Amino acid sequence: MRRCKRGDALDFVDAAWHIVNFLAPAFATAVLSASLAKVLWRSELRNIRWARLCAVGTAAASAALLTGLAVTGHDGRMGTYAGMIVLTAVSLWWFGFRPFRR
Repeated sequence: MRRCKRGDALDFVDAAWHIVNFLAPAFATAVLSASLAKVLWRSELRNIRWARLCAVGTAAASAALLTGLAVTGHDGRMGTYAGMIVLTAVSLWWFGFRPFRR
């Protein structure tokens, strides 16, 4: 593995790996929370597909990660991860348990 010098540009593969690794916590959080929600609230969530819950959770968690990166200038901050958990929970509630859902 070669060391990058300051000012070196990323090639496509390196950039893709950076993006995948940046979004991996969002995807893992969404999959875990959607799976637990489907197990714990099986009867309430029977009409909502697991994939939809995962997609909504991933989008919310990714938005939290991107916002944290924009605000702090760094990824991996604890506040960003806390925001990711909160937004994932709110998005699952919104699509699964909101009071006016049919």
